[in-house]
Amino acid sequence: MEKKLKQQPSNCIKVVLYGPESTGKSSLAKELANWYDTVYVEEFSRGYAETKAHDNLQLTKKDVLPIAVGQMASENRQIEIAKKLLICDTDLLETKVYSEFYYNGFCPEPVKKYAHENTYDLYFLTYIDTVWEADGIRDQPNNRLQLFNHFERALIDAKKPYIVVKGGFENRFDTCRTHIDKLLKRTY
Repeated sequence: MEKKLKQQPSNCIKVVLYGPESTGKSSLAKELANWYDTVYVEEFSRGYAETKAHDNLQLTKKDVLPIAVGQMASENRQIEIAKKLLICDTDLLETKVYSEFYYNGFCPEPVKKYAHENTYDLYFLTYIDTVWEADGIRDQPNNRLQLFNHFERALIDAKKPYIVVKGGFENRFDTCRTHIDKLLKRTY
C-alpha cells in the first residue's frame, strides 16, 4: 500500500494549490497549466466524493486511504507527461488535513508518512477572501478561517515552503506566476 503513496522520482518543478474548499485552487491549477503549457493533477477527492454522493453515500474515514492512493496515482501519471513543471490541485498533506478535521484527528499512518515525505518545490496556500460557493460537495461555509489555520499549521509543522495567495483571481494568478517563474529561472 505504501508504495502507492510514494511520488515517482522526477526533475520537474512541482507546485501545489493547497487550502480550504472554495478558494479557487482548481481554477488556478487549470489556468496555470494552460499558461505554462503543461499538465496539472486534478483533485481526485472531488470526483470520488461526487460518485459517493450520487449513490447517496457519505464519505467516511475508510475513504481516506483510497482518496490518497487515487491522488498519488493521478500525480504519478501526470509527472510522466510534464516536461519542466507540474501543477497539483491538492496533495496528500491536504488529504491529511481534511481527514484530521472531519474524523476527530484520525488519518491513516501511511497517508501521514507520505504527506510529509513527498516533496514539492512550493505550496500556494489559498486564502479565504473568496466567495464560498455551494456545489453539493462543499460543506464548510462557516469554518473557513478555522480550516485555513489548520492548513497553514500543517505546512509549518511539515516544514513545507509556501506562499499565501490572496485577492481576486488575477492577483492570485499573478502571484503564482511570479513565484513559478523564479523557480523555473533557478532550475532551468
